[in-house]
Amino acid sequence: MVSGPVGFCLILLGTVLVFHTVAAGGATTEKGVTYDGRSLIIDGQRKLLFSGSIHYPRSTPEMWPSLIKKTKEGGIDVIQTYVFWNLHEPKLGQYDFSGRNDLVKFIKEIRSQGLYVCLRIGPFIEAEWNYGGLPFWLRDVPGMVYRTDNEPFKFHMQQFTSKIANLMKSEGLYASQGGPIILSQIENEYGNVEAAFREKGASYVKWAGQMAVGLKTGVPWIMCKQPDAPDPVINTCNGMRCGETFPGPNSPNKPKMWTEDWTSFFQVYGSEPYIRSAEDIAFHAALFVAKNGSYINYYMYHGGTNFGRTSSSYFITGYYDQAPLDEYGLLRQPKYGHLKELHAAIKSSANPLLQGKQTILSLGPMQQAYVFEDPSSGCVAFLVNNDATKVIQMKFRNNAYSLRPKSIGILQNCKTLIYETAKVSVAKNIRVTTPVQVFNDPDKWEVFRETIPTFSGASLKKNVLLEHTYLTKDKTDYLWYTSRFKPDSPCAKPSLYIESSGHVVHVFVNNALAGSGHGSRDIRVVKLQVPVSLVNGQNNISILSGMVGLPDSGAYMERKSYGLTKVQISCGGTKTIDLSGSQWGYSVGLLGEKVKLHQWRNLQRVKWSTNNAGLIKNRPLAWYKTTFDGPKGDGPVGLNMGSMGKGEIWVNGESIGRYWVSFLTPSGHPSQSIYHIPRAFLKQFGNLLVVLEEEGGDPLGISLNTISVVGSNQAQSQSQFS
Repeated sequence: MVSGPVGFCLILLGTVLVFHTVAAGGATTEKGVTYDGRSLIIDGQRKLLFSGSIHYPRSTPEMWPSLIKKTKEGGIDVIQTYVFWNLHEPKLGQYDFSGRNDLVKFIKEIRSQGLYVCLRIGPFIEAEWNYGGLPFWLRDVPGMVYRTDNEPFKFHMQQFTSKIANLMKSEGLYASQGGPIILSQIENEYGNVEAAFREKGASYVKWAGQMAVGLKTGVPWIMCKQPDAPDPVINTCNGMRCGETFPGPNSPNKPKMWTEDWTSFFQVYGSEPYIRSAEDIAFHAALFVAKNGSYINYYMYHGGTNFGRTSSSYFITGYYDQAPLDEYGLLRQPKYGHLKELHAAIKSSANPLLQGKQTILSLGPMQQAYVFEDPSSGCVAFLVNNDATKVIQMKFRNNAYSLRPKSIGILQNCKTLIYETAKVSVAKNIRVTTPVQVFNDPDKWEVFRETIPTFSGASLKKNVLLEHTYLTKDKTDYLWYTSRFKPDSPCAKPSLYIESSGHVVHVFVNNALAGSGHGSRDIRVVKLQVPVSLVNGQNNISILSGMVGLPDSGAYMERKSYGLTKVQISCGGTKTIDLSGSQWGYSVGLLGEKVKLHQWRNLQRVKWSTNNAGLIKNRPLAWYKTTFDGPKGDGPVGLNMGSMGKGEIWVNGESIGRYWVSFLTPSGHPSQSIYHIPRAFLKQFGNLLVVLEEEGGDPLGISLNTISVVGSNQAQSQSQFS
């Protein structure tokens, strides 16, 4: 389906389809942002816009100017970002817009560099972000059901959405006020779950659209992947191939927009990175424009870093590292350069694209020409070769053109081939990590080991296995389940069997680690059976349940439960004792977390061990600390954690995220080994490094590295990481 403005006319003539676009109401001199069936109209001018997603909390304020500058130089017109509810309202009614959360500062920096903003308020955002951006306190609101026609949820959603809209108004940031925000989004990919809520899903969509429009921001609202978006909200496409899959907006009065053109794909622990080629991205972007698309956003243009505990379930700390600007903000070539050339080629013919008459010609069984022609602004043609195996010779207006397999050629003035999506002229670059310090001196490390709690020391005891997040409230990844067991008869070859809907379990019997297990994004229940050593008397059983982020999507998220669901002791297969209904003690979090051991001022609150290499290596539930000087220069810096297992890292009190290098991909490699330390976190001298290791690793193998990019020919003799 090809969509057009009001009054489009369809003429079928042999193999030629002619679409004559007539702007609703003609040209306008109205200030601000409006739209019709062809495009957004900003200050009276039609706009064909390329946008790039950059999420402000996934980088630092010190990085924002450079990221935005590089994005603009890549031919991008708009920066698109989500708004992160659980960052801004971590407690009900208490707001945080400081540091990486300074949304206003981020938008003002975009404005200072002359770009527009698409503000995706949500406030549910998914985004591979912890809990999809919802603050966890929502779950404890009586009667709460997320993302449906539920009064408690609608109340808090409207409160936060209004808070953000009013903040933007107070700073004069909407285009209707002369600011850079030209679009806002309400909800996010709700079409994926709407059916689960039946009639309440449809009424919620209508309410959300009306609520958003009622905020009177003066700019259009959008809903992505939402075919039933109520007027005047524009429904948009997300995906990799919206030129092929998107049937178009649900009204001929709305423009055709692509809010997420995935430049790569998210990555979870245990998986390989998804590599999407520059050629494929360019092909589908060009095809979308050829089919009357007028807004394309690359998701992500810069992915950044999931600092702290902000990533969703099992997602790695680096986010969309394969984007045109990588996790560190370095150019990823040829993707960056090839798309920059595409943007320039399309913008060189923006006038005929937006003002001209569209004609679609068949040039072969798998070949077409999309032609836009206007007497005053000229002509542009998109020649499409959908054959993925053959170079095709195409004739168009008495000229011959050779197109590579699965390629689109752009003809300026309908004659000169100025760009071909499958022809990459930009040289590939390689990312290089250069070690500048290896932390291999045991005398410079100190270690503190967590005490394994026991049932007798628990302040909370219940005759049931309680749900993990019911107790943790997502303030920590960790919950201790403790019990005790005294065999009433000899137990031959004892083993402990555990089932958990959490992500990780570490089993200790009488203070000794008996075994560990974990799930994955695809394996939702951890099942672990480990041999154990029991004494004749009382045995202490201590099980640490761990989460690696909360889910970011799905219906009825408030009903999901985590943590231990079954605990049994088996005696050589002849007898099974079910401990699930026994008395259990509970302790939330780790001692090191409670005393904030990652901060300078709290280091003396525990006793550290020193000068013993034997105490350093392969110790589960250990905290390590050392100091280091910042590398010279101003380029990116990362820690290589390849010698460790699983845990979290802090530099000068700032968490640079979870690490999990022991969870290997099918090819036998960690999903992520290098962890980004923003330069803003570093001092010139005496930086504090604190590492929490769950499983047991070797900190003497950790190294500090600088990160750079070089041409592929220069990288042959250097250490590579990509």
